[in-house]
Amino acid sequence: MSSISIESFIAGFAYGGTTVLVGQPLETLKTLTQVHSSTSALAQKPSLIQTATNLCKEGGIRAFYRGGMPLLLGGGLMRSAQFGFYNSVLPALESRYGPTPKSQYYLGCINPQVVIAGWAGGIGRGMVEGPFEMVKVRRQIVSGWVVQDMFQGFGTTVLRNSFLFSSFVMYMDILKQQLQRYDTTLTPFITAGMCANLAWITVWPLDVVKTRRQSGQYNDKSVLCILRDAIKNGDLYRGLSVGMVRSFIANGASMEVYTMVERELRKQFRQ
Repeated sequence: MSSISIESFIAGFAYGGTTVLVGQPLETLKTLTQVHSSTSALAQKPSLIQTATNLCKEGGIRAFYRGGMPLLLGGGLMRSAQFGFYNSVLPALESRYGPTPKSQYYLGCINPQVVIAGWAGGIGRGMVEGPFEMVKVRRQIVSGWVVQDMFQGFGTTVLRNSFLFSSFVMYMDILKQQLQRYDTTLTPFITAGMCANLAWITVWPLDVVKTRRQSGQYNDKSVLCILRDAIKNGDLYRGLSVGMVRSFIANGASMEVYTMVERELRKQFRQ
């Protein structure tokens, strides 16, 4: 394995841990919002503020970190796989086929090699994340589970992550092109926060379906039925507002950590 792959795997582990520590409170609110259907009685469907207030009454700050331990254990591994696979596949593609000429970019700005490598990273993340994500969701909504439930929603998680990470690196690459064009820079925090939000907007309907599938409250429905009901009830982008705040803050902070760790590792490897 090349040194850049090793650096990316380790830095990705740091990225995952930071994401959980910074973003878990808002992640819990997002999950609880997504699970509730818009068809619920208004008196029984709490607002975001009511949900946060109830959580605080139930267990204080600790309640907001419900489900955080599974992600803290698995978050580093799945991000490690995500960035490690991406930064292994992309150089391999460029080495075998050469860098993609600008004339072959889709729409003049989308590098197909970046998208393919992003898919590889997303699949790698999804393969690791599936069981941890299911446990996280069940703990957040305070619902029991058995071993047979571990891979519930696994396929949807892998599919969501494939689109999510390929979109993320695609937007990062497009932004990099524009920054170079105008000879300017942005901090890793702003860059990752912006691109993560764009990626989440792209795949949000899949995230709603994944959360509901893993919650155990929709076991009598297939993935397609859950998607159809979400479209019918106007729930495709349910929880988006709190999700965007979480995504920007958590991914921005995590990219700062990722950049710092990767830079220090490169110095150590050179020495």
